[in-house]
Amino acid sequence: MSDVITDASLRLAAKLGLSSRKSLVNLIAGTSVACLILSGCAGSDGQKDDTDIWSETKLYSEANAKLNDGDFAKCGKYFEKLEGRFPFGPYSQQAQINAAYCYWKAQEQAQAQIAIDRFIKLHQGSPSLDYGYYLKGLISFNDDLGWLGKFTGQDLSERDPKAAKEAFESFKVVVERFPDSKYAPDSLDRMRYIVNSLAEADVIVARFYYQRGAYLASANRAQMVIRDYDRAPAVEEALYLLVKSYEKLGMVDLSNDSARVFKLNFPDSQMLVTGQRVQKERRWWQIWNK
Repeated sequence: MSDVITDASLRLAAKLGLSSRKSLVNLIAGTSVACLILSGCAGSDGQKDDTDIWSETKLYSEANAKLNDGDFAKCGKYFEKLEGRFPFGPYSQQAQINAAYCYWKAQEQAQAQIAIDRFIKLHQGSPSLDYGYYLKGLISFNDDLGWLGKFTGQDLSERDPKAAKEAFESFKVVVERFPDSKYAPDSLDRMRYIVNSLAEADVIVARFYYQRGAYLASANRAQMVIRDYDRAPAVEEALYLLVKSYEKLGMVDLSNDSARVFKLNFPDSQMLVTGQRVQKERRWWQIWNK
């Protein structure tokens, strides 16, 4: 060890306050051990991924195998690796859209959104663009509420409407830009369901205001439902809340006018008598007719 201690090392030792060659030897030995430990740690963290040596064809084949097996988290990662390693290969476009699908099925919404947004941005001329927008709508739509949602009876109207509006815009692109697409009919159905749900969400707010005595706020929100979602089932309760809110505010003429409109549009409804709207269990495919 003494043979490798140079004059430069001795000068460094003096600056560090090491008074003897023995202290310097201990410092160098300790540093060497630390370096070995750190390099060992780096090696264990940076273990080589087996997929790094796979060919483009093998990686695509293995990704599809995971997809067919229902291992969506793994197939998403494989397709993402494929697109990253071979960005100009024949499978690149398909890998991007498949990665989005796999991540969506694995309920990894953020990863799915990133993947589908990248596909749409980079491939506006792709023959799969209609499916790209349709899948983007599905990712945002996310009607699967899980066991808790089923247990509580929660539906889309009781969640943040921002995602529903984003899904609506994606489905709208499919319907308007690709009217002959095989995804257009389902996109239209989902748009109708979203409209119903957004109307229902506003009625929930109007009902909340009414129950707490904020009758003007209730009337304003009910009017918004009637104006923006005039064919949604929630309009029945919106009109009822409008009648009752005007009544509470002492606006008799407006209340009577609203009641006449209510009876004209819902002649068989008993809501003005019972105060209850008949609620039917709905899923996205159970929509109001065009």
